[in-house]
Amino acid sequence: MGNKRIVSSRGAGIRPPNRFTGRSHAVPLDLIDPDPDDPPRHPATQFSPDRSRTVVSENHSPDVGFRYSLNPYRGCEHGCSYCYARPTHEYLGLDAGLDFETRIAVKHDAPTLFRGFLARDQWEPHVIALSGVTDPYQPCEREFGITRRCLEVASAAGQPMTIVTKNPLVVRDIDILGPMAERGLVHVNVSVTTLDPALARAMEPRAGAPAARLRAIRALADAGVPVRVLVAPVIPGLTDSELPAILAAAKEAGARAAGSILLRLPLTVAPVFLDWLDRTFPDRKGKVLARIRDVRDGKLNDATFGRRMTGTGEFAEQIAALFRVFARRHGLDGGLPPYDYSHFRHPPDARGQGRLF
Repeated sequence: MGNKRIVSSRGAGIRPPNRFTGRSHAVPLDLIDPDPDDPPRHPATQFSPDRSRTVVSENHSPDVGFRYSLNPYRGCEHGCSYCYARPTHEYLGLDAGLDFETRIAVKHDAPTLFRGFLARDQWEPHVIALSGVTDPYQPCEREFGITRRCLEVASAAGQPMTIVTKNPLVVRDIDILGPMAERGLVHVNVSVTTLDPALARAMEPRAGAPAARLRAIRALADAGVPVRVLVAPVIPGLTDSELPAILAAAKEAGARAAGSILLRLPLTVAPVFLDWLDRTFPDRKGKVLARIRDVRDGKLNDATFGRRMTGTGEFAEQIAALFRVFARRHGLDGGLPPYDYSHFRHPPDARGQGRLF
């Protein structure tokens, strides 16, 4: 079946067929060719319980800066057109387009499962990322509060955490993050892809505005929380020229370090992003695709370890050099303070039984 086009305020404009089933869900009739005189129709987000029995995942990728991650949600309301996590929804029998951003699986038991994970005798503390896949502070976190409760578990156990988000909602939890930072237990990474609010609204329709993310960096920094700005992804031909301005703004806001990742278009991310380009920047699509192929050895994606985050070729080297120069100029080329693992204590088990030693 071919891609089915929809009209919505979401990041995805198509429903690519599930690569495992080959099926694509039917598109509601009122999302196809709506009356132009009517307001845009917005498909409602649906939430369903996720009955996972484990909540901490382990990866061995040499390209990822953490070994363990905790994901309170599957799918993400932010709806970023470029999101590398979109294909994970296909494991649920759903699609990587509209389903990914409108059908969210909620791990209500995550705090309990997390506490049980940390209570295991064999657990020796390593930093755990919130989250490795979808954003832990996506809009529904306001209602469900699962990320906050997981942080409470981590704080009580002295478990170091690293947070990756593009949502200013993270500042809600400064009352937890500040004391954790004092004990060397937390870093926060705030993603800033562009400073252009119109581009951000089109590209990341339900994420925080760029100015709000910078204010979040400032609030966290003022609370003593170590913050890294992530210019991720850098989209060749579209956002790469903003690297100097983003790094300057992040430094002004209080970031202590910076990182960047080049755009990745694995699997069913590619058709979603290409359709978004066609709908949003048809006049720039040719240039952007040419630049992407420049940094991916003539392809749209390269999944090879060691290259997938940085790309190859002259243009990729120019982007990397531009980032290095301005990160160094603004003092963002170092790391964040080390974690302190000495605070860790196994929490009580499910029966409330603590340890004698």
